[in-house]
Amino acid sequence: MPLDLEIIAQSGDRPLPTPNEFSMPFWEAAGRHELVLQRCKRCETVRYYPRPGCPECQSREAIWEKMSGEGTVYSFTIVSRPLTRWFAERVPIVVAIVSLVEGVRMMTNIVGMEPESVYIGMPVSVCWDDADGGITLPNFSPAVANEDRELNSSIGDFGGIA
Repeated sequence: MPLDLEIIAQSGDRPLPTPNEFSMPFWEAAGRHELVLQRCKRCETVRYYPRPGCPECQSREAIWEKMSGEGTVYSFTIVSRPLTRWFAERVPIVVAIVSLVEGVRMMTNIVGMEPESVYIGMPVSVCWDDADGGITLPNFSPAVANEDRELNSSIGDFGGIA
C-alpha cells in the first residue's frame, strides 16, 4: 500500500515503527534499553534490520545478541522541513547512518547536541527515547564516558527512526 503523503502531513501523530514477528525481539530489548541484533548461527554475520534470513549465507537460523551501542557517524543530514505536524516544533533534526563497532549500520537520529556540530566519523553511543505507544527508539548521542544516556520523550526529544 503506497503512503499517502497528504494524509501523513496532516497527521499530528508521531510516526512510529510497527513491530512484526521478525523485529519483535529487537523492540522488546529496546524497551529494556538494550540494543540487540541478530547474528547468523552459520556464518556469524551480524545483521540489521531484523529479518528471517541471513543476507550473506541465506541461513534462517539466528540468535539475538546484545551489542555495545557504540559507533561512529557514517553519514547524516539535517532535516529542517517537518514531514508531519508532530515534527513541526522539533526541527531541525539529524537523521544519520551510524556504523556500529559490530560492523552494521543503522539509520537513527543524533540527539543531545546542536545539529550543526555533528560530523562524519564522530563517536556516538546509543541512548533511548521512550516514545508513546510502548515503543522505545534507539537514538545516538556524542560518546561520553560514564554518561547516563537515557532520553525521555516527554522532555523534548527530537523524535527517532529505527
